[in-house]
Amino acid sequence: MPVSGEAAQAAPRDATVLHALDGGVSWITLNRPEAMNAVTWDQRERIIALLADASADPDVRAVVLTATGRGFCAGADLRGAPAQARERVPGDVSRTIRLGAQRLIAAVLDCEKPVIAAVNGTAAGIGAHLAFACDLVLAADTAKFIEVFVRRGLVPDGGGAYLLPRLVGPQRAKELMFFGDALTAADAERMGLVNRTVPGGELEALAKEWAGRLAAGPTRALALTKQLVNASLDGDRAAAFAAEAAAQEINMTTRDADEGVAAFVERRTPEYRGH
Repeated sequence: MPVSGEAAQAAPRDATVLHALDGGVSWITLNRPEAMNAVTWDQRERIIALLADASADPDVRAVVLTATGRGFCAGADLRGAPAQARERVPGDVSRTIRLGAQRLIAAVLDCEKPVIAAVNGTAAGIGAHLAFACDLVLAADTAKFIEVFVRRGLVPDGGGAYLLPRLVGPQRAKELMFFGDALTAADAERMGLVNRTVPGGELEALAKEWAGRLAAGPTRALALTKQLVNASLDGDRAAAFAAEAAAQEINMTTRDADEGVAAFVERRTPEYRGH
């Protein structure tokens, strides 16, 4: 995956999360292959910051989240977390989850640019949820998805019980979470968790193709569409229709909307600028 430019000159602290901007696409690459890219506290904060930057930067029009080595993300690596200064008291765990895993997943869901997960290997625990939170999921045929929490006697975190029922329904979600069995990329695609499965050597090319198509699209319309779809299962029809009308109102003030209509009338290919 692209790791040149900014990534090649990154400070040591940022070496575990590589970043490059290529053709309007922000490539965010987890880079701890020796740990199967188990995500540390520092990595989490870096990813959150890069996603926030992508939302605010008009030069960024799509995001790809991927990793190096054999693993996409093997879960959370708590060894890099700040040390506990005192004995744990009630409220500490829920606060840690809210400010940690949930913030990471929310950063993906709330990013104002479309986010593609290019899952190169095992995605377990929070790593699986990081992929499932993305707008589109591409996977190498060797990738696996594991709801690993039950194996450790834990309740799923990082929004898993929110994301999975919306993607595959409650019965399938419970099957995955109750048993913690490894799900192949092909099975994940059949269940609707993955958009496309390809041989590992083709994953980068497909991610580049899809991200390039998104980067050439009407960025604000895509952002508003993302918001509508993500909110569609959380409210009633009246709320969904009101949100749709508001999104249309906002989008019709953009230059890309004017360009899209003009191109249709003039029977030509539109040239979107992202605003």
